[in-house]
This record gives sequence, C-alpha cells and structure tokens, in this order.
Amino acid sequence: MTATWTRSILGVAIALAAVGTAEANRAEEATDWRLAATEDDRVRLRNWRTAWVKGIAQAKAGGAAAEVAALGLLADPDYSIAEPKLPDGDYRCRTIKMGTQGRAVLTYVAYPYFRCRVSADGASLTKLDGSQRLTGRIYPDTDARSVFLGTMVLGDEERSYAYGRDRARDMAGVVERIDANRWRIAFPFPAYESVVDVLELVPVLP
Repeated sequence: MTATWTRSILGVAIALAAVGTAEANRAEEATDWRLAATEDDRVRLRNWRTAWVKGIAQAKAGGAAAEVAALGLLADPDYSIAEPKLPDGDYRCRTIKMGTQGRAVLTYVAYPYFRCRVSADGASLTKLDGSQRLTGRIYPDTDARSVFLGTMVLGDEERSYAYGRDRARDMAGVVERIDANRWRIAFPFPAYESVVDVLELVPVLP
C-alpha cells in the first residue's frame, strides 16, 4: 500500500467522522425531528406506510397470516388515536419483525416482552434489557403521532452511539397510540433483516 493511498483512506475516514459529528451535534440540539433527523431517516420516515404494507404482505406470504391477524390493531398501519405522547414510567415492550431484506429467510418474528422506560416528560425512551437495546428521543409531531430518533446498543455494550454517527445503528420510527394503554413505534426499513419493525409498548401498572 502506497503512502498516497494511505493518506487518501485516512482523509476519507476523517471526513466521514466529521460528518458524523456534525449530524450528532445537530440531532442533540434540535427540538424539531425534521431538523434532527439524518437524510436517510427522513427518507425512511416518508416511506413508513410503504414499509408497513410490504412487510405485512411478505409476512402473510411467508406463512404468518394467522400471526399477523392475531396482532389486530397493532398491525393496522391506518389506525391510531389522538394524544400519542407516552407517559413517563416503565413499560413492557416487544418487537415484531415483518418482511425481509436481502437474504433473510424469516418473514415474521415476534420476540418476547422486555423492559422499556420512558422519562424526561415523555421525551426519552430506553429499552433496558435484551441483546438489542434502543435508546433515543421522542419528538412531538402531530396530534396523532410522534417521531422517535435513536440508536441501537448491542450485546454487552454499556454506552450508545450518538444518533447520526453510524447509519447502521440509527433508528427512526413513528410513535402512535392504539388504545388507552397501548402504544407502538413502527420502524420502516431498518438497517438489517426486516422491512418493518413494530415495537409494542404497554405500561407496567403499579
């Protein structure tokens, strides 16, 4: 490897790091999700319903029609009720993955419930256990939905990446309320495996 090639690679790495830092700083300071989101995530969020429809169709075609039907309103992209804000507190949360990207074989996976926590007056969400743990901010949007922007923490990692530093870790989802005590976040076109991920959140009652 020549010195010129090495300097070129180093220059690209420095430039990418600078872009990531700028994205992270912008997300941290913004109060409007449109200003905080990366361009990739703005595109994903614009296509949220396309992801829903494609993911459900693939899950049904893959043999999970009964499982999708059993989800009821949780799997209806066109249903939500007003006041999407999540109250502070602990939640039971589970992820349902539908559809497939690339070479993934399974078109429907429903994980068991884990623990999630909402804090900072409904503006912060963290999944507390499991091998894949999201953490991030919830931004107000309309009277029918909010927007989540955050990152994924893997395995035994103790700290999360700042949002905007690593597109493979970035997460963007639409937060909706589907009944008095149940919410969901739909993540369109996540970085890996599925076409849409749906995180169900149910408050842990005292």
